[in-house]
Amino acid sequence: MATLLIKNGRVMDPASGRDEIADVLIEDGKIRGAGKDLAVSEVSELFDATGLVVAPGFIDMHVHLREPGFEHAETIETGSRAAAAGGFTSICPMPNTAPVNDNATVTSYIVEKARRHAIVNVFPIGAITKGSKGDALAEIGSMREAGAVAISDDGRPVMNARVMRRAMEFARSFGMPVIDHCEDLHLSAGGDMHEGAESVRLGLRGIPACSEDVMVARDILLAEVTGARYHVAHISSRHSVEMVAFAKARGLAVSAEATPHHLALSDRDMPPYDSNYKMKPPLRSSCDVEAVTQGVVSGAIDAIATDHAPHPGSEKMQEFENCPFGIIGLETALGIALEKLVHPGKIELMRMVELFTTGPGRILSIGRGTLAPGAPADVTIFSVNREWTYDVTKSLSKSSNSPFHNKTFRGGPVATVVGGQIVWRCP
Repeated sequence: MATLLIKNGRVMDPASGRDEIADVLIEDGKIRGAGKDLAVSEVSELFDATGLVVAPGFIDMHVHLREPGFEHAETIETGSRAAAAGGFTSICPMPNTAPVNDNATVTSYIVEKARRHAIVNVFPIGAITKGSKGDALAEIGSMREAGAVAISDDGRPVMNARVMRRAMEFARSFGMPVIDHCEDLHLSAGGDMHEGAESVRLGLRGIPACSEDVMVARDILLAEVTGARYHVAHISSRHSVEMVAFAKARGLAVSAEATPHHLALSDRDMPPYDSNYKMKPPLRSSCDVEAVTQGVVSGAIDAIATDHAPHPGSEKMQEFENCPFGIIGLETALGIALEKLVHPGKIELMRMVELFTTGPGRILSIGRGTLAPGAPADVTIFSVNREWTYDVTKSLSKSSNSPFHNKTFRGGPVATVVGGQIVWRCP
C-alpha cells in the first residue's frame, strides 16, 4: 500500500473550512485523513511541509494544450508538466484544436493521450458547434459520454443567439455548463488592443469593452430563459462584472473566471508593440482592472483561470498587428494571485485557495478540489513568502510567450501531488 504523509503544513480546505497546522495522510491515491497525530503504521514517503500551505489540488478550467494539430506550440504532455510546475493538478483544455474537439472521437483521443502522457488530470472541454463555426451544434451528448466536462467555442464565439439558446438547452439536459468567450466579432473586428487613449497613442486598432459587454448581456438573458449553467470566460470589463453580479443576485446559475494577467496588468503597462502583451480579451483600462479585482473580492467572480495560450516564437514574435493573441500563464498564476490579491490584503488566503479549487470544481462538477477523506489525492503545496524569479527560458511549456519574464514573486508552488504521487517539486 503506497502511503504519503505530508506533515506539519498549514492545511487549508475551503470545502470544509479547515485551516490549521496538521498532517495529511494519503493511501493508494486517496485522501485517508487530515489532522493532528494521525495513526500511521507505515509510510512510503514523507514530505515535511513546515512553513508551507497544503491545499486541495488547484484546477485550471481554461487552458490551450494545442494537441491535436498544433503540437509545435504545445502538447498534452508538455502542457501538463507546465501545469504541475504551476501547482495545478487538473486542467481543462479548450476545443480549438485541429480537428476541433466537436465529437467523441477527438474527445476520446485527448482523454487517452492524457492518460498515457499527462502528469496531471486532463478534463476536456468540447465545442458548442461543429468545427466551432457557429452553425450546427456539435455532438454534445457523445462528447459528454467520452469525458467532456463543458462546452465552449472559446475564441470563436457563437454569434447566432438562436444557436446559443439551443446549445444551452442541450447542455442543461446533459448537466454541463456552457462557457463563452464573450466577444461580438463585429465590434472587435480588426482590433489589436483595448480601445482607449493608449490605442490612440500607439496608433493601434482598438477592441472596445462593449464587444464583451453585449455578449455577456445576451448570454445572461438566454441563461435565464433556458435555465442553463452559464460561465463567462476570462471576464475583463467593469460592466461585464456588474452584469454577472446582477445575474447572481437574481438567482441565475451564472459564474465567471478572471485571468491572472487581467488582474495584474492594464493597457498602460504594455511596452509599445510588445507582442507578449497581446491577448484576447485585451489588457483593459485601469478602471476595468480594478472592477475585475473587486469582482474577485465581492464573490461575483468564482475562479481564477490562466487561459494558457502557447505560441511558438516564429509566430508570436512578429509585428504587433500580425502576431496571434495569447500568452502562457500556468507557472506564474499563483505568484500573481498572491501578489495582487493576498499580500495587499484584498482577500484572505482561504479565499484565494477557493478561487483555485472549490470554485472551478463546483462549476465543472468534476469531483475535485477538496481534502475530504476518500477524495482523489490531488494536493498543491505552496509557499506564501518564498522569493523566486520567473525565467521563461526555463519554462516547461514548449512556448515562451509571457509578459512576466524575469519578474520576481513572493510565494509560489513548492510541490504538486496528483493521485498520491509527487509529480513536481520546486527545483
